[in-house]
Amino acid sequence: MKIKIELLTDLLKKQRSQKEKICLSVSIGWILLIGYLTWINGLNDIALYKKFKWDEWLWFGIVPAIVPYIFYFIWKKEDADKNQ
Repeated sequence: MKIKIELLTDLLKKQRSQKEKICLSVSIGWILLIGYLTWINGLNDIALYKKFKWDEWLWFGIVPAIVPYIFYFIWKKEDADKNQ
């Protein structure tokens, strides 16, 4: 458990470039926007049971926001890792 907390604090302390800050902000904004739209869509549903549609939020909010970072880490050059 201690290792996980240290990993999170190290990630938060890291100095980020302007490009990284913009990408993270856009991703978090996208997740929140899709969550809000999914919530409103569930409230406006004609069914009697008004619920939050977690599967829609996962596939349309979380997955599109995280996939670019996965591709970045897969295709990142080795030299960029050594310079940082």
